[in-house]
Amino acid sequence: MSAKPDDTPFFIGWATPDRRLWPFLIAVAVMAFVAAFSVSYLVAATQDDPGNGGRMGPVQAVGVLQTQPYPVLHVLQSEQLAVGTTVLLMGQGKNGVQGRADPLDGQIVRVNGVRLNRGELNGIILRGGSNGVMVADGEVEGAMPVTEDLGRWRLTGEICDGNCLAGSMRPGTGLAHRACANLCILGGLPPVFVATDSVGGSEFFLVADADGGPMPDEMLDYTALLIEAEGRVERRGGMNVFLIDAASVELAR
Repeated sequence: MSAKPDDTPFFIGWATPDRRLWPFLIAVAVMAFVAAFSVSYLVAATQDDPGNGGRMGPVQAVGVLQTQPYPVLHVLQSEQLAVGTTVLLMGQGKNGVQGRADPLDGQIVRVNGVRLNRGELNGIILRGGSNGVMVADGEVEGAMPVTEDLGRWRLTGEICDGNCLAGSMRPGTGLAHRACANLCILGGLPPVFVATDSVGGSEFFLVADADGGPMPDEMLDYTALLIEAEGRVERRGGMNVFLIDAASVELAR
């Protein structure tokens, strides 16, 4: 007597599935969708909040220009910015404006460009040429804010480029942004230290070397990483400046 043929349903990729397999296939599809959605949600939930930074539209301001360690404007008059605000000045793309700013150091200037903002951090991407920054009328004496020494600090935080951090990119922080940050800083854009604790009510610090000059190139190895660094903190107008001792920099424990 011959054996009965095996009637167990069998899946063949190129053939129409047996109707008895449909419940199993639907269950697998639903489970795969739920698993993919759950993983995607968990990955997104662990990312840093990009913040509310962004491009805020055209801006014009008059103020006193200070070029060390990087060009900033201490605002004296503007419809878009409060008087006393200190603003990072930056060029288009990944370019700084040191060449245009140096001859005007300490003078009253008028700037035109696009405003960037992230919390208390403000920046202006200048228009090209003399349209971006030019000498303006005004009394220089007493316009430059007095530098206030806030003491020596050891801070934990991350070095970012001020252009992306202030709103050109979101969030403009973290390891994924490291290559971009280094290219921006090498191009002359101002580096900003984002601290885990505030000093004088601010968590953003313009970075300088221990002598008050631009950030040394060896510190590019530490951008976008959580580090500890020591140095003096100065308050210049509406912005803190962190004069970092490069030898003190190390990865945060």
